[in-house]
Amino acid sequence: MRIALLSCFYPYRGGISQFNACLYRELGKKHVVRAFNFKRQYPDFLFPGKTQYVTGEDEADRIESDRLLDTVNPFSWITTLREIRRWKPDLLVVRYWMSWFAPSLGFITRKMKRECKVISILDNVIPHEPKFFDKPFTRYFLKGSSGYVTLCEAVAGDLLALKPDAVCKIMPHPLYSHFGKRKDRFEMEEKLGLEHGKKNILFFGLIREYKGLDILLEAFAGLDETYQLIIAGEPYGSFSRYESLIEKSCPERIHTFLHYVRDSEVTDYFSAADVAVLPYRSATQSGISSVSYHFEVPMIVTDVGGLKETIGDTGTGIVAGEISPEAIRKEIKRYFADPEIRENCIGNIRKVKKLLSWETFCSGLTGFCKTL
Repeated sequence: MRIALLSCFYPYRGGISQFNACLYRELGKKHVVRAFNFKRQYPDFLFPGKTQYVTGEDEADRIESDRLLDTVNPFSWITTLREIRRWKPDLLVVRYWMSWFAPSLGFITRKMKRECKVISILDNVIPHEPKFFDKPFTRYFLKGSSGYVTLCEAVAGDLLALKPDAVCKIMPHPLYSHFGKRKDRFEMEEKLGLEHGKKNILFFGLIREYKGLDILLEAFAGLDETYQLIIAGEPYGSFSRYESLIEKSCPERIHTFLHYVRDSEVTDYFSAADVAVLPYRSATQSGISSVSYHFEVPMIVTDVGGLKETIGDTGTGIVAGEISPEAIRKEIKRYFADPEIRENCIGNIRKVKKLLSWETFCSGLTGFCKTL
């Protein structure tokens, strides 16, 4: 099968690009695959982080791609469409995660749907930080696909609310396995400047409002000196409000690493962690859970989006009863008070890992294509 992938690849960095690289590599084992990339995802002034691009210090899978699509230049939409058409794919796979991309991607998919099957992998249907134009833009985009893949039931529900006749398949987020093996905990604590013998809590990933770092900081303020908190990730926006909470809490036991974490550094933080906490205010699925699975680190999460489905229902972590500092603190204490909880979570993670391979995901994707 000839499969065209339209999304972000190298030189863009981040979880979406990493996912696409893994998808490209695995599909390429059995099919002819071509990557169509963005020339520009969004103007720099709309991007809340430091950079959209891989830097000299980053490690990235340098997927060869055609950088054609500029989301703010409609002439590039036509150019991209022509090039995809010229290649004559049997299947076009598109990633969709925010409504900014709806006009450009929707223009292409609505035209290509007449010529080949089009599958959209939906990370989100409604963004974590919604705007008034999200639903009309997303409805426009959705009309261009033959079928849809979501990574959890929550997103499938959002999809069917906007498009009740959508043909949808739910396939869990595969594991990121390119980060290497877990390292020695003591050595990683030394490297990160952590005190030995503490209960290590990890907050990992891009720091955004909906991810609830402030909730975790308020929860941590009520924990005793046997705990320490590791915060690793790039802030999207100002970090000043979190700095204020850290100063009011226990700054000597809170360790911050406020930068984009390179692939080779990921293992450092997870190797030092006893548990990862995802205190999200809203969520669909989380790529962080995939990384936690890889390193066999249990999770404490809030009951939002697909987190209960992917973590609570599988027994790979604990789901807090509500989105509050008190609830998060209660579950952290319970986790560390009973060693059997950790053992059971790790055992369940090992079972789940066997099911979440890229081979399984790509087989499911191409099998779904045949049904459309």
